Amino acid sequence: MDRSAVSAFTFSTAASVRFGWGSLAELGQRVSSYGDRVLVVCGRRVERVQPCLDLLDQCGKKPTLFELASEPKVEDIERGILQVREGFDWVLGFGGGSVLDAAKALAIMAPQPGSLMDYLEVIGRAQPFPLPGLPVVAVPTTAGTGSEVTRNAVITSPDHRVKVSLRHDSMLPTMALVDPSLACSLPAPLTAATGLDALTQLIEAFVSRRANPLTDACCRQGIPRALRSLEKAVHAPEDPSARTDMALASLYSGMALANAGLGAVHAIAGPLGGMHPSAPHGALCAVLLPHSLERLHAAVRNLQPTPTCLFQLEALAEMILGDPKASITEALSWLHAWVASFALPSLRHYGLSQQEWPLLAEKALASSSMKGHPVDMTLQEVCDLVQRAY
Repeated sequence: MDRSAVSAFTFSTAASVRFGWGSLAELGQRVSSYGDRVLVVCGRRVERVQPCLDLLDQCGKKPTLFELASEPKVEDIERGILQVREGFDWVLGFGGGSVLDAAKALAIMAPQPGSLMDYLEVIGRAQPFPLPGLPVVAVPTTAGTGSEVTRNAVITSPDHRVKVSLRHDSMLPTMALVDPSLACSLPAPLTAATGLDALTQLIEAFVSRRANPLTDACCRQGIPRALRSLEKAVHAPEDPSARTDMALASLYSGMALANAGLGAVHAIAGPLGGMHPSAPHGALCAVLLPHSLERLHAAVRNLQPTPTCLFQLEALAEMILGDPKASITEALSWLHAWVASFALPSLRHYGLSQQEWPLLAEKALASSSMKGHPVDMTLQEVCDLVQRAY
């Protein structure tokens, strides 16, 4: 059963999306009208971005590199702001979600007065941006975050042991150029972790209290693709159909979360990653996901009138097992076993202590992701969820 009542909603995404195997080759023609000076944000494997730089050179652009060694930290973005304010016309992000987030952060900050702390949420002053940012072209090389179509950038503050965001509508990229072939060289663990992040984003957006018919459509397309293709992408990394499915699932997940929000899994995984930076975000999400869905089902299954999210859980069960008669309990049992097949560590593996659970729960409850969770949670309930995945 679908959502029966449709309230007014808004759906925002990148101004232009180009998707296709080998589509990176079109970069030059698609940015021909952009200014000449482009800041190219990339990861530490600079050799991967060379084809992109060659294409920019061929169309007369003047690319300058900004390299990230890891997930963007406050000091990285502050360093990049000094560089981008030297007079660049636009920014190109070529890499995983962290690289794309850094590109969006630098683009929005380039024209703004003041410092990064004026605009950061939670640890900063969270002031509204007075000016739109520079144009951004996002070229993802992983299939996980969907950052190429989202309006925020996640930044780590080691001093505060937290991940925080910059957020603004003009941070939506001017163009998302999604070439599934760029992910073929990803190591298997990274393929798994990023793909599980995409699946979690799709499922949380699907059951979110802020979902709408367009985000539902994205999730209904993305969830089956991720479930049928992630294992193949891990074990046969150059398989075109698997990589295409995962790139689409990631793209859909970004569109869905940008408009419907997320839920308890991301509310916990985000702060946990800030407290223990070695923990891979996608792996945290995957370990938490089945437990979160079980708790959600237990909380709503006997409520009257029947809440919308119970219908969504029934639809999710059908997508997971491919059977319209599948029960939620059966589907979640299968999901538990499927996630376990990836042999992911439990939460304790990353150094999380039981003494930290209340602090983690407080941060989770204050997270913007928790606003999308279908039911309100208490601090103790969050701790119980953490314990199940511990």
